[in-house]
Amino acid sequence: MVWDDFSFSGSDSSAVVLIGESGVGKTNLLSRFTRNEFNHDSRTTIGVEFSTRTLTLDGHLVKAQIWDTAGLERYRAITSAYYRGAVGALLVYDITKHQSYESVDRWLKELYDHADASILVMLVGNKSDLKDEAREVPSEEAKMYADSNGLLFIETSALDSTNVELAFETILRDIYKKVLRSKGAEPKENTVVLSNTATNQSQAPHTEAKKSCCQNI
Repeated sequence: MVWDDFSFSGSDSSAVVLIGESGVGKTNLLSRFTRNEFNHDSRTTIGVEFSTRTLTLDGHLVKAQIWDTAGLERYRAITSAYYRGAVGALLVYDITKHQSYESVDRWLKELYDHADASILVMLVGNKSDLKDEAREVPSEEAKMYADSNGLLFIETSALDSTNVELAFETILRDIYKKVLRSKGAEPKENTVVLSNTATNQSQAPHTEAKKSCCQNI
C-alpha cells in the first residue's frame, strides 16, 4: 500500500537529485543503486533522467525517486529547475580529477540558490577503485570541506559497488527521519513514497529494483 498524502518533495521537483560535473559517474552511481548495473560506455546525460527504487528503512518500505542531472553548462537552466523542492542532493566529484572537485563550490552555491535552505546534501567522491593509482583529491581534504559546510561525506565506486548502497541509504534515511519530524507524523501504511506525484514522469525512462540494506555512515 502507498501512503499517498505523505510527500517528500515540493511541487516542482523530485526527492533526491544527483549533481556535479559531466563525467564524474553520476549516471553509473544511479544505475548501480537502482539496477545493480554499470555501463563502461555510459553516454552523457541530456537534460534530466530519473529512476526509482523501493527499499527498507527502519522497518518501512520507502519508494525513492532520484533524478540524474546533466553536468554540461548548456543544460544548466533545465537542471537547476529540478533543485526546487528537492529534499536531498548527492554532489558528486571524481577523486581522480581535481578540477571536478574544484567546481564543488559552484555546484553547491547553485544548489542553494534554487533549493530549499534545509536540503540535505552529501558530498560524494566517486571512482574510489582508482584511489591507489590516480587519486588527485585527498579524502581528508574533501572530508574537511564537507564538515565545514555541513555536508555528509563518502567515497564510492560505481564500478565495484563500494559504498553505493551506503551513500544512497544514508541520505534517504536522513530525509525520511527529517520529514517525519517536521510533520510530527509516523507512517500509517507499509510504504512511504519519496517522490513527487505531480512530476511529469513521461520526461524520462523509469526503472526500479528492489533490495534492502540498512547501514549508517
